[in-house]
Amino acid sequence: MKILQAALVALLPLCGAFSPSAHTHTGVKLAPRHVSVREVSTPVFNGKFALASSVIPSEPEKTTGQKVFETYENVANVATTLFPLWTVLFTGVALKSPQSFAWFTTEYFTAALAALMLSMGITLTPKDFVKVAQRPNATLMQFALCYGMMPLLSLGLGRLFGLDQALIGGMVLVGSINGGQASNLCTYIARGNVALSVLMTTATTLGAIVMTPLLCKGLLGAVVPVDAAGIAKSTIQVVLAPIAIGMTANRFFPDAVEKILPFAPVVGVVSTCLLVASAVAQVAEPILNAGLSLQLPLFLLHLVGGLVGYALPKMSGFGETACRTMAIETSMKSSAFGFLLAKLHFGDFAARVPAAVSVVWMALTGSLLAVVWRFIPVETTGKFDRSLVDKYPPFNPKKAFGKLLKAVGLKKKDE
Repeated sequence: MKILQAALVALLPLCGAFSPSAHTHTGVKLAPRHVSVREVSTPVFNGKFALASSVIPSEPEKTTGQKVFETYENVANVATTLFPLWTVLFTGVALKSPQSFAWFTTEYFTAALAALMLSMGITLTPKDFVKVAQRPNATLMQFALCYGMMPLLSLGLGRLFGLDQALIGGMVLVGSINGGQASNLCTYIARGNVALSVLMTTATTLGAIVMTPLLCKGLLGAVVPVDAAGIAKSTIQVVLAPIAIGMTANRFFPDAVEKILPFAPVVGVVSTCLLVASAVAQVAEPILNAGLSLQLPLFLLHLVGGLVGYALPKMSGFGETACRTMAIETSMKSSAFGFLLAKLHFGDFAARVPAAVSVVWMALTGSLLAVVWRFIPVETTGKFDRSLVDKYPPFNPKKAFGKLLKAVGLKKKDE
């Protein structure tokens, strides 16, 4: 946490130097500016003259700092849009030269995850989570997609492509783990609900304590011990604590956060690319040795998972923002965690390979979905999601019987 605090303090003066509001000081009364005026010809309306002249202040010339910051925002927007490209480039370097990321040790990996969560936390307020908590149906549906649909899909794809038992076991493990933290960034890029995404990630991560061993035992007959206390502790340190710090800063230091906010997407993209590259570099050889027969089912696992994760909520009556959030959260699994579990608890080395390959396709699929949705506007309805009761009203026997009688002609339509 000291790393996060130091980074936050170091960013403040840098962001303030280039922020458009850097030269405006609240609480200080400034002398009135001298503005140039120009005379405007007076039109005639219904025989009455308007004011003889109007004083229109000319736009003040932008300072060098404002121009630089404006340029940065344009570049940052393009860089964020090209997120899938950076993912591919970092993955390519990690596969070609794994030693390039040897410096990215566990400590840096943890710090990058925390930085990613902090960059999302400053975009949120406690009200966002209160709003989400009042409508838990989205979180419950995504939990069902994560631990219901995805494990079965992974098992079906493994058998469809004729993979051996060890590779199928690795695929099922990928389908049975929690959502990844990178999904929060992709949700932000896709104009989804970040607070909802964070809540879903937390719910599935804590759910992995019970669901992952249960699913592996039920679908594979394998016992996968999971360190429940370790998962809970890591979730608090890497996910909840940075987000809480970000929200606290947003609540008590809004002016400072406003200056830092434009840097949040860039921090998130850089952190995610480093995380993906580091995970890929550690298992570069298995990924390169995996044939198309393994690459294709894992690609389909994340793609089909994302599409189903969008379609089912949409058909159930959820709004566009919630559907995008659930799709990305369902598609983007914590593949690095799956690799660690396979390494620790699966005896066959081949069982680790699907999780390693999944790291690449998870990041690429999620970032592609995010960028596509970024350019598709969301109609603001002012509601978290549509009411399921409105779309699918409860069954009313009397009303249904009346409609049946009208249909067969035993009751007049105007009755």
